[in-house]
Amino acid sequence: MKKRVAIPVTNEQLSEFFGECNHYEIFGIDGKIVDRERMSLPAGTTTSELPGWLEEMGITDVITFRVNPKIIHLFASKKVNLFVGVPVNSPEVLIEEYLQGKLESDEKIIREITYSTKKIDV
Repeated sequence: MKKRVAIPVTNEQLSEFFGECNHYEIFGIDGKIVDRERMSLPAGTTTSELPGWLEEMGITDVITFRVNPKIIHLFASKKVNLFVGVPVNSPEVLIEEYLQGKLESDEKIIREITYSTKKIDV
């Protein structure tokens, strides 16, 4: 099954905050990495528009550290898998962990998001 994985990047590392990055590293995967590209955000794109933009780009999965809980709901509506709380590292390390099924989330970040999500009216 073909997948396209997006990783928001700042200073050659996973961005600490989703939507606040220099660019996205996009990995095409069909069992193994088949292509890699660097994609900049379109000018004027807001964070709440990113799930739709990534869906239009054919993205199936996004690896991120912190994300606004409202954005999680937007990704869910687009049927894009979101890996949240993944510790900051280089895109190369993160995609290798993804391929091996070894991505791990920081429990503190998950608790923060879960707590924040309970306060949101959906």
